[in-house]
Amino acid sequence: MNDFSVNEVLDYVREDDVKFIRIAFCDVFGKQKNVSIMPEELPRAFQYGIAFDGSAIPGFGSQTHSDLFLHPDPKTLSLLPWRPEHGKVVRMFSSITYPDGHPFACDTRTLLQQAVQEAEAAGYRFFFGAEQEFYLFLLDQTGAPTQIPYDDAGYMDIAPDDRGENIRREICLTLEQMGIRPESSHHEEGPGQNEIDFRYSDALTAADQAVTFRAVVKTIARQSGLTADFSPKPLPRSPGNGFHINLSVQAANGQDVLKETIAGIMEKVREITAFLNPVEGSYQRFGGSKAPGYVSWSSENRSQLIRIPAAFGEYRRAELRSPDPAANPYLAFTLLIYAGLYGIQNRAALPPAADFNLYNASPQQLAGFQKLPQTLEEARRLAAQSEFVRQHLPKGILEAYCGLQ
Repeated sequence: MNDFSVNEVLDYVREDDVKFIRIAFCDVFGKQKNVSIMPEELPRAFQYGIAFDGSAIPGFGSQTHSDLFLHPDPKTLSLLPWRPEHGKVVRMFSSITYPDGHPFACDTRTLLQQAVQEAEAAGYRFFFGAEQEFYLFLLDQTGAPTQIPYDDAGYMDIAPDDRGENIRREICLTLEQMGIRPESSHHEEGPGQNEIDFRYSDALTAADQAVTFRAVVKTIARQSGLTADFSPKPLPRSPGNGFHINLSVQAANGQDVLKETIAGIMEKVREITAFLNPVEGSYQRFGGSKAPGYVSWSSENRSQLIRIPAAFGEYRRAELRSPDPAANPYLAFTLLIYAGLYGIQNRAALPPAADFNLYNASPQQLAGFQKLPQTLEEARRLAAQSEFVRQHLPKGILEAYCGLQ
């Protein structure tokens, strides 16, 4: 992402034939929304915000106090390359406030910013890298999505078996035009399944990129006469889609706190699973095809909840393998920061590594491991009972995810 100031954005819009500005935000479930404004309205948007009806957005509350305001973040200015060259369209992410100016409680982007600030105040900086998987399916004669995969290729196959190669290329080039640098891309195990990975970034940038990525993939897929499916388990007998989250921590005092961070996440992961895996299909994915089923860790082992990939120096990180793309990245990163901080500040001890394949382990080998929640109902119950979750998430988000009153 670029790092523009308000004046630089105003100059760019005036000088580069920009005709529409999309002010983007997400609902509590991470679905991107936006309102388009004309260039003449941009100074007002920066000074006062753009009003909208919050009661029409899932999880944003009732009609009683429905007026909310969007405040564009100039640092997130990005051209939408698939829109016309003449009469350009740009997009900025925004923060959300009540009419009196104080932050809207259920704005998950602001929640992540607050978590970042708390971590930095404690002397820690968290970095994230996202790996999101998706399927490419054909459309029917009316343009409606089907569940017919675009190809029948396998893991890291090449063309002509891998028919998604050119589409991934177009996605990566589009992302680069938007200031986002993909790290790698390849065909995944499932028929028509693909993955594009990003280099690590600060938490807010990584979450913005994850949301942008989904929009770009869906747009390029549709332009190619296909549909992109990010759901956790699109095909019952094929691998699910994961949202693997790589994270690392830098301590101001130079200490290595990765083990304590992992220990904190492992201690709290069952309580936050409802937010990392928020739909019924999420739980059909667990326990097979490289998706974890137990609370465990190991080096390089893909049957674990958390693995430590083979890497050195600044590339050393932990990979959390349970989340799926139905998760709201802002909310996921927020909770992982707080869980990591919990582990660091309480000097949580990391349990012994599970250096064996959990998928074919014996009942005796698995006896000492906690299971991840088996159903969405169980995950919601654990979240609703969690003091940790209540401490870090507002009531409105708990109500939206867990049905709390």
